[in-house]
Amino acid sequence: MDNHILLSIASIGVLGIACQWFAWWVRIPSILFLLTTGILAGPILGLLNPDILLGDLLFPFISLSVAVILFEGSLTLKFSEIRGHGKIVSNLVTIGALITWAIVGYSTYHLLDLSMELAFLFGAIVVVTGPTVIIPILRIVRPNPKVANVLRWEGIVIDPLGALLAVLVFDFIISGQQHNVLSTMLLAFGKIILSGFLIGFISAWSLGSLLRKQLVPQYLRNIFTLISVLTVFVLSEMIQSESGLLAVTVMGITMANMKDMDIDNILDFKESLSVLLISVLFIVLAARIEIDELIFVGWPAIVLLGIIILIARPVAVFASSIGSDLSFNEKLVIAWIGPRGIVAAAISALFALRLEDAGFSEAALLVPLTFVIIIGTVVIQSTTAKHIAEFLKVREPPPTGLLIVGAGNVARAIAKELQSHDFKTLLTDSTWENVRLARMDGLETYFGNPISEHADRNLNLSGLGKLLAMSGRLNLDTLACLRFKSEFGTNNIYELKTTREKNTEDKHIVSTKHRGYELFSEDADYGNLAYRLRNQAEIKSTQLSNEFTFKQYLKKYDEGIIPMFAIDNKQRLHVFVANGEMEPKPDWIIIAMIDKENDK
Repeated sequence: MDNHILLSIASIGVLGIACQWFAWWVRIPSILFLLTTGILAGPILGLLNPDILLGDLLFPFISLSVAVILFEGSLTLKFSEIRGHGKIVSNLVTIGALITWAIVGYSTYHLLDLSMELAFLFGAIVVVTGPTVIIPILRIVRPNPKVANVLRWEGIVIDPLGALLAVLVFDFIISGQQHNVLSTMLLAFGKIILSGFLIGFISAWSLGSLLRKQLVPQYLRNIFTLISVLTVFVLSEMIQSESGLLAVTVMGITMANMKDMDIDNILDFKESLSVLLISVLFIVLAARIEIDELIFVGWPAIVLLGIIILIARPVAVFASSIGSDLSFNEKLVIAWIGPRGIVAAAISALFALRLEDAGFSEAALLVPLTFVIIIGTVVIQSTTAKHIAEFLKVREPPPTGLLIVGAGNVARAIAKELQSHDFKTLLTDSTWENVRLARMDGLETYFGNPISEHADRNLNLSGLGKLLAMSGRLNLDTLACLRFKSEFGTNNIYELKTTREKNTEDKHIVSTKHRGYELFSEDADYGNLAYRLRNQAEIKSTQLSNEFTFKQYLKKYDEGIIPMFAIDNKQRLHVFVANGEMEPKPDWIIIAMIDKENDK
């Protein structure tokens, strides 16, 4: 095999992962770096030519990649979760999507040299936002919970629904191109819709039944599902041309809403695969763009970008939020944040290729036009949304809450005391009994692993600024510290030593540079604190004064006390750590675990 081909394929993978890593580091949607890298490597520097590199495999690769991406997005669409997050989300992904489609389609038709069919196809393509571009912006902006929840759930839900709208419009165009008579065209369109829905539903029911009855071994479930998706896409295309994307979208939505269907592992695997496909796919797609096409769509595309940001999005949001409890300022922030993302780029590239083959020469403009909208919305909104939210007083104050890994008796006792001082706490645990007890105590919880892909999608970090890793499981606590250093900063990561570490050689213990600050004191470990609580020790708050200093406080309780936190007179929380040098002052509040026999 030509070494140049090997080097090109390997380079695409390396550049893709490098873009993903850099995006994670700077907290900006990765799609921006992927597209920029592709444009630099392709039309500008001439280092990558996907048509020559992949040849006849280019179109099948894009088709199968988009099928997997749409299936993975559809797996996140649970109807119960839509209903649980208010009427405004439902309105945004239905009424709002249709309003955006109409305004963008009409504007595109008058601004660019596109037919009515292609203009409204483009309008359907850019309806989609998506969690991969929304969530990084929310982490920067830190809007209040109402705004954050609306935007996050809109991004999750609009992904498959917007893609479905685009697929339906595309199928309508293809059926109309093949048949000139309206009745015949509608019949062909109906066949595509019927075929896609039937094949998708039957495939989902069949695969779901196999998985629910444990007829597929655990180690094969993920790859079995992947091959099933690819097979369904190909079979659907063979049975009825252009129905494949609709079939895999319906398949994912159906599986997501089946009773007693555990899709978390499948979803985690599909997300990992999607990251790889997205990284490669968008560098390849961007490398195919011609500079002449970008220049051609230039000013009309900029005007269209302004219409999308300043007209289509605000009209859709304000129409969808009629009768809601959102304030005017909250609606403005939601209206400003609507970046386009991965699904839009993938679908535009695939549809452009198919339509060009079908004789629509102007379809080549769909890709550069979509990329201009994606880059424009991501850059403009990620750099300005924070300041707009702050000006409108919709931004959360600096986060003072705590994410606590573990919901055992130690974590619950600490969370209850911190909550009594108005510090937000969120406990995470994979043991249902611990989560159940925490909820009975009125504590906010997340049932699951905090470092899972599911947590990346659903763990709401709004208002949280510190991590306390105290699950009693060394590997989990250490991984959580590594995972959340980028979110909270190294100085806000704390870890409770496990009991096993006392009798473990240094060569078997994870290096301290990968861990958080050691919580409370050298003598404090998970087993010791849990034992004290079982023996009726309590976590109590005590206010210091000029007459009752911190030294007197420690002397009063002698060895029967473990200081944990201090709250200063500005309501800031300080954490005691091993070998720390904190000196609490008068009027500060000390939170400590006090043994029963010393509490007199």
